[in-house]
Amino acid sequence: MAQVTLETGKKKTVGYFRTRQEAQVALRKALNELEQGTVLLGRDQSVRDYLEHWLEYIQKPSIRVTTYILYRRILHKHIIPALGDIPLRRLKPEQIERLYAAKREEGLAAKTISSMHSLLHTALRDAVRRNKVGRNILEMVKAPRATSPERPVLTPEQAVRLIRKVKEHSLEALILLAVMTGMRLGELLALRWQDIDLERGHLQVRRTVSYKAGYGFIETETKTRKGKRSIVLLPPVIETLKAHQARQLEARSKAGDRWKEMDLVFCTRNGNFLIDSFVRRQYYRLLEQAGLPRIHFHDLRHSTATILLALGVNIKVVQELLGHSHVNITLGIYGHVLPGMQEEALQRMGRLLALEGEQEEQGEQGTELSE
Repeated sequence: MAQVTLETGKKKTVGYFRTRQEAQVALRKALNELEQGTVLLGRDQSVRDYLEHWLEYIQKPSIRVTTYILYRRILHKHIIPALGDIPLRRLKPEQIERLYAAKREEGLAAKTISSMHSLLHTALRDAVRRNKVGRNILEMVKAPRATSPERPVLTPEQAVRLIRKVKEHSLEALILLAVMTGMRLGELLALRWQDIDLERGHLQVRRTVSYKAGYGFIETETKTRKGKRSIVLLPPVIETLKAHQARQLEARSKAGDRWKEMDLVFCTRNGNFLIDSFVRRQYYRLLEQAGLPRIHFHDLRHSTATILLALGVNIKVVQELLGHSHVNITLGIYGHVLPGMQEEALQRMGRLLALEGEQEEQGEQGTELSE
């Protein structure tokens, strides 16, 4: 029999062996594992047991509800079915790599596989800190690249067609704001009248809301400090919002006691939050009626940014409008728009230099004549 002494003072049996030589080999291996931190205290925990405990008791108290729901879906849909029965300390890099490859074969989005990697990396980092494993094997696995495919967007002409189509529709103000400001759907649905100054012509983005089955409406502050932002409202948007407010006051009067006062700009007939999936269905119907391509509601945000960049608006201004935490995020998403802008800028520079050259030549000719 071979034993090692743990940091707690307790002895852990390595095993029983037929010869002293076998016991010594096993003992050396166990001592090495102990030094590396790979000797587990207690039973050999499975990946499933560890990840479920990690999510519920380590991560959940410190993350947003929406992030918790996302992590839980990734764990139970993609990671635990494949790796859950494996003992935690016997998890190998090759098993992780095969999982990623299988998910790519299934057609899972690169961004989701990247999220799987980040989640596992964080979970195993915590496992190392707790001496559950000796090292984070995710350090040995190449992180999947989260590619950002070029999103379909509306051209300026198509955006105008959509705005014309929604005239007098119940979603007119919402879609006009989405196109003109690049606000996310969750930000629009959480917008309150107290966030808007119709006289001075600006609004404040402060929060976001989404509906999750089993949880209901989840309203939170924006993810980052930059997400909280002030946006200027142009006169056509202000007039549309005023008309929308007047119609809402009529609806409130008709609802009577059924009205739930939440000060929401966009709400149901009873004043409650709109469900985002309902808005998307209405939006897709409007696109079809306008003869426009079926693009995601979020792609209106991409359309706004792309149109502004094509008009020569500084990318820093676009970043602030969209509420990105750093300009690199804006560049990463919309960098494909910049080459065309670069060519146009150089053409402008060429025309400017040509004009200056002509002016200098004319000046020299004038000097010669005066002489």
